This record gives sequence, structure tokens and C-alpha cells, in this order.
Amino acid sequence: MTEPIPGPGRKILVTGAAGFIGFHLCKRLLDQGFEVEGLDNLNAYYEPTLKQARLQQLLDRPGFAFHRLDLADRDAMARLFAENRYDAVLHLAAQAGVRYSVDHPMTYLDSNLAGMLTVLEGCRHSGVRHLVYASSSSIYGAARQMPLREDMVTDQPISLYAASKKANELMAYSYSHLYGIPATGLRLFTVYGPWGRPDMAIFKFVRAVLAGQPIDVYNNGQMRRDFTYVDDVVDAVLKVMAVPPVATADAPAHRVLNVGNNGPVSLLDFIGCIEKATGIEAIKHFMPMQQGDVPETWADTTALEKGFGIRPNTDLQLGVQRFVDWYRGYYGDTGTV
Repeated sequence: MTEPIPGPGRKILVTGAAGFIGFHLCKRLLDQGFEVEGLDNLNAYYEPTLKQARLQQLLDRPGFAFHRLDLADRDAMARLFAENRYDAVLHLAAQAGVRYSVDHPMTYLDSNLAGMLTVLEGCRHSGVRHLVYASSSSIYGAARQMPLREDMVTDQPISLYAASKKANELMAYSYSHLYGIPATGLRLFTVYGPWGRPDMAIFKFVRAVLAGQPIDVYNNGQMRRDFTYVDDVVDAVLKVMAVPPVATADAPAHRVLNVGNNGPVSLLDFIGCIEKATGIEAIKHFMPMQQGDVPETWADTTALEKGFGIRPNTDLQLGVQRFVDWYRGYYGDTGTV
């Protein structure tokens, strides 16, 4: 039986450490006494200064070491795993963005497919006790049955980003089957919060509202999303990391879990939360649905709650207020980036 992974003193590798979720995760791991090594290539998909600012906070903490590496660099990744022994790998690095994948498909080959393979190979050859990797709610495609459950068929992705995340789940499953690597994929639902990515809706909306500019509201506002606050995601990652899956006679040591707020919110209500947090009415520019988007997401989090005693439930208005407070503190009241 796989033993739980204890806390203080254990060494954890976090890929995408300078990214939005990776940054928050590293901070929490350090707070709990883990030895943390972060990996990131600091690419320019969005403003590198934001990544550098996150990274600097981590570099100022004892117990943190950083490797500037590209996941697709096979030799460098092999050396990293050969020179270190990690108790767990938390793999968050990826080329993000459903819409970006429509026009930049080749970018996803190196980051999301080759990158996942180098991580799996590293875990295979170095005896990592648990790989936890970020999947996505986008793999459910245009499913109409709500809420979305882990046992639903997910073989009709409608964006290359979603297809790459589904491929990651299949790759991890096969490595668990072939080499006995305990692995957990977390299907994340619309994560938001302080230090978020500039390509995310909340970031774009708050920036525009503070600057007195219109915001693009897709599908004429008829969208619903299961918005999940970043601290709830970090809670889930840490709970899941501590208990690797166990192989059975019928299945390898691999599982997937939804991580969402278990309640969809309309896009217009989401904008309303931003208006309340900023004290400014948004100028709305209604637009049709974009390629690769889905009209609704809604996570069934029963498995997460029953298996790990955790249910993400941060109130949306509170989470939005925290983001707006961070944004104003980082960029100023005008929202100038």
C-alpha cells in the first residue's frame, strides 16, 4: 500500500512555479515547512515582469530553489531528476489558454505534450512517490449534462488546449499502468484570484473597468462558469498530494478529480461582482460566442469531498474583492499595466 507523504522536510518539485497557481502553491508549501524547488521557463506568453515579481517573492523565502528550464528540453529535465530526489511532483506548467490555442497550435506541442512526457520520464526514473498534474475542465467539451462528473465521456474536446489536457490524462494513465507511478490529475475549473494571469477574464475586466474602457462580453453574456478561488485550489492540491492513489487488480494508481466551486455563475453576475468591488459600472460590449468556448461549466466535486474532506466554496464576491484589492495595490487605481 502506498504510504501518505508527510510534510516538513520533504522535497517537492513545482513546475510553473512563477505562474499564477504555482506561485500560490509554492508559498503554501513553504509555509508548511516543505523544501520546494520551482521550475519555470519564464516565457513571454504574458508580461514577464509579473512572473518575475511572483518569483522574487519566492526567492526571498528560505527553503526555495529555482531552476529556469524549459520542459521540452529533454537533456536538462533528465539531469534535474537525476540530480534530485523528489517526494512529489506538482506539475502545473503548461501553455494555457483555450482561445490562444485556436491561432497558436504549435505552441501546445512542446509545452503540453513534450513537457508532460519529460515530467513522466523524470518521475519514472527517479522513484517519485506521487505526481499531481493540472488537467482542465475544458476536456468536458460542449457537454450539456450538468454538473460535470469525472466518469463522463471526455473524448470530444473542442479546442487544441482541451485536447492537450486530455492527452496528458491518457499519458499519465499509461505511465501509471506501465511503471506503477501514482498520479492524480486535477480538472481545474476557472481559477481566479490575486496575482492571476492577464489573459484571464477577471484581469481583463478589472483592467478595463478601472480605465473606463468597454469590456467584451461573449455569447451576449449567456455564459456560466464555475469560478474557483485560487486558495481553494491550493487546499485541494495539498490534500490530494498527501495521499497517493493505490493500484488495484482492476486499475493502475491513477485518478482524476474535479476541483471547482460546485456552482456555476452567469457571466453578467460575475461582472456585477466586479462592479461592486470597484464601485464602477462596466461598459459592456456584447459579442458572439468565440471558437473553443463552451456555454457552461459546473463541477461535481463529490469525489473530492468524500475522498479528502474538502469542498471549495469561497464566496465569489469575496474572491473578486480580494483580486481587485490586489490589482489596485499592484497597478494603481487607474489599472494601468
